[in-house]
Amino acid sequence: MKVIHTLCLPIVLWMFFSSCSKERLELKPNSSIVTLSTVEDLQHLLDNAQVTNVTGALSQLSSDEYFIVDDKAFDGLNRQTQRNAYVWAPDLYEGEEEPSWNNLYTAVFYANSVLDAMEAKDFDHSDREAENNLKGSALFIRAYSFHDLVRSFAPVYNTSTAARDLGIPLRLSSGIDEIKPRASVDESYRQILADLSVARGLLTNDTSPIYKNRPSLASVFALYARVYLDMGDYLLAGRYADSCLMINHELIDYNTIDIASQYPFHDTGSEVIYFSEQINAYTTGYTNRYQGTFGMDSLLVSLYASNDLRLPIFFERNSLGNYSIKRGYTRGLYAFTGLAWDEVLLIKAECAARLRDVESAEQLLNELLQKRYRRGTFTLPVFNNADELLTYVLTERRKELVWRGLRWQDIKRLNREGRNIQLSRVIKGQTYTLQPNDPRYVFPIPDNEISLSGIEQNRR
Repeated sequence: MKVIHTLCLPIVLWMFFSSCSKERLELKPNSSIVTLSTVEDLQHLLDNAQVTNVTGALSQLSSDEYFIVDDKAFDGLNRQTQRNAYVWAPDLYEGEEEPSWNNLYTAVFYANSVLDAMEAKDFDHSDREAENNLKGSALFIRAYSFHDLVRSFAPVYNTSTAARDLGIPLRLSSGIDEIKPRASVDESYRQILADLSVARGLLTNDTSPIYKNRPSLASVFALYARVYLDMGDYLLAGRYADSCLMINHELIDYNTIDIASQYPFHDTGSEVIYFSEQINAYTTGYTNRYQGTFGMDSLLVSLYASNDLRLPIFFERNSLGNYSIKRGYTRGLYAFTGLAWDEVLLIKAECAARLRDVESAEQLLNELLQKRYRRGTFTLPVFNNADELLTYVLTERRKELVWRGLRWQDIKRLNREGRNIQLSRVIKGQTYTLQPNDPRYVFPIPDNEISLSGIEQNRR
């Protein structure tokens, strides 16, 4: 992935980090030294992928895709937050700083800084097409970051309670001295959808492999589909997934992949629509690096048939006899969490199954799975009814989208409809369980944010 890192950030970064200190809130930087006034300047700002192309880590730490191999490995984790997230402890942070919140709001700040700069009187409006793309990109990044935040720090969207459930602060400007209260879950989702609505009219459908870190019209449709799936609006989720797939949906034939490779894919792979990865903050890298710490959940691994190429491409046996996960659609150490054609196709298949469009769902499954199984070995089962088909789609979703930071939210939304997924861990002889719809599915807001802003904390 080609990433351009800007050197023109001192005043922007000073403004952001000063917001973390009450003593500095009264300091007013001299606006005359701000030099970000052209599309090129501001594009460099958004191209800082280590800021704008990241998602949080808490959902990966807490999900059921992996296990910690023993008590010694548990004690050896580098942060108390990670140990607490593994057993869903009510006091998650114990005074530690938690970057999932801060890093995502840094991305929001970058996006807002670009949007505000474009409204300044000295902004160069000479290239309207590039300007539209820049504004659409900033709005998409803000929507993408808000969505990741609301998934982690707010309850799952429920039509009967969303208007009163607490969502996230919706920071819509780069001002450093504006403290926003928490919006409702419904307001949070409406803002995400509003940003996407504007971005949709500004971005092109360019999905160039060189710039997978930059938003496109396809990424807007893909994020729409992901958001509406979370909301339980399967009609709209399916429609936006279809709009995305109509642009292009080149699937990788796994029969062409080297199953022995530690790096089966790369950042600019043909299935990637928009690249993001999990923040580098915890011991959550690809588990072949941490085989003495992690193993992949045995129930998950057992879901793959012997002729399913995802088994050897996604996983490998390690020296402890467990399975480790290889790198997915990235060459980096941390999980790919972006948008890809296979996810969009599975969203459309799930929505078709839920809406009793059996023929469409089966067609989509065949299209995907013919390229996931050894050539000539896959035959779609015969389903007695749409419910059996839906269960099959959800199983394929779990198998296909493993280690992408999606499982935690899937558990939340599936338990909303009564799937009754219960999680369990055993550490030091003690069994920890997480019941369906437990308040601990909503992570607490970091302590330093509560101290600074005074916003209401989540109850666990």
